[in-house]
Amino acid sequence: MSPEYVSGKALVLHSDNGSPMKGATMLATLQKLGVAASFSRPSVSNDNPYLEALFKTLKYKPGYPVKPFENLEKSRNWVLKFVRWYNKVHKHSNLRFVSPALRHDGKDTEILKRRKEVYEEARKKNPIRWTGKTRNWDTPEEVYLNPRRKTEQVTSIKKAA
Repeated sequence: MSPEYVSGKALVLHSDNGSPMKGATMLATLQKLGVAASFSRPSVSNDNPYLEALFKTLKYKPGYPVKPFENLEKSRNWVLKFVRWYNKVHKHSNLRFVSPALRHDGKDTEILKRRKEVYEEARKKNPIRWTGKTRNWDTPEEVYLNPRRKTEQVTSIKKAA
C-alpha cells in the first residue's frame, strides 16, 4: 500500500526497539495502513526524554484506562482531560511542585516564596527536626528532564580540552 500523507508529509510511527513494536504483526499492520516505522537507536532509551517522561506520567496517573476505549471520541475526551490535569493540576518536581500553568502564569514565584517562609518558620519552631538545610524553594531559572550531574559536567569539560 502506498504511504498515507497528512499535510503533504508521510505518516511515521516512531517507537522504541521493544519487541511489541518490532513484531511482525505490528509491522504488517503499519505497512497495511501505509505508515512507516521508525525506531530509537539501540540501547538508547532517551531519544525523546520529554515524550518518555510524559508517557510515564500518563501510565501512572490514577484513572489510567485498563480497557480499550469504546470509540475515538471517548479516547479523545480522556486525552483532553489528561492534558488539562497535567498542565493545571499535576505538580512537577522540577518546577518545585507547582503546575506548568502556575509557572507559565508567573504565579509560581509567590507560591515558592511562601513555601520557603513556611519551612523557615517550621525550622525555627522545631530545630531538632532539621538536620540540614530546608528544601530548596527558589524559582528555577531553567528546567531539565535529565540534568547533567556536576561530575558529568567536569568530565565533559575535561574531554573537550
